[in-house]
Amino acid sequence: MLTIPLTDLALVLRKANDMSLEERPVPKPGPGEVLVAIKATGICGSDIHFWTHGCIADLVVKEPMILGHESAGEVVALGSGVNTHQIGDHVAIEPGVPCRSCGLCKEGKYNICSDVRFAATPPIDGTLRYYYAHPADFCHIVPKNLSFDEAAMAEPLSVAIHANNRGGD
Repeated sequence: MLTIPLTDLALVLRKANDMSLEERPVPKPGPGEVLVAIKATGICGSDIHFWTHGCIADLVVKEPMILGHESAGEVVALGSGVNTHQIGDHVAIEPGVPCRSCGLCKEGKYNICSDVRFAATPPIDGTLRYYYAHPADFCHIVPKNLSFDEAAMAEPLSVAIHANNRGGD
């Protein structure tokens, strides 16, 4: 049985060009959440932009923030009410969690919810750490023969596919 530590290391950005590994408490999964042992994380252009500039447009790093959002890993703990996942599942993380209650969310257009909480977007911490708690319905189970590196590319691949499908709109 896996013993989950009390703390882990996270890549924390304080401001432009001020980044360090820091010890952080391991999050506990809340109701409807799973705890994922992060096994792979891609470095997005937004991570680099936050690191080099401390902001993207009006999204300014004002307090320490963990970078990373293109991630995959293994479910190691379940929050209450989670019956869709099992410990040991391999998952790709969908990093944007919508409000679930606005008109756009109710229409199924949750990807453009104005109240989305997106990992590694100020002030929301990201996934460049060993353990990350996230809503189970935004942790997509992937086949175990898919590598974690490949699964971590699900988010940027979905962005590319969506852009391709919308070409000319």
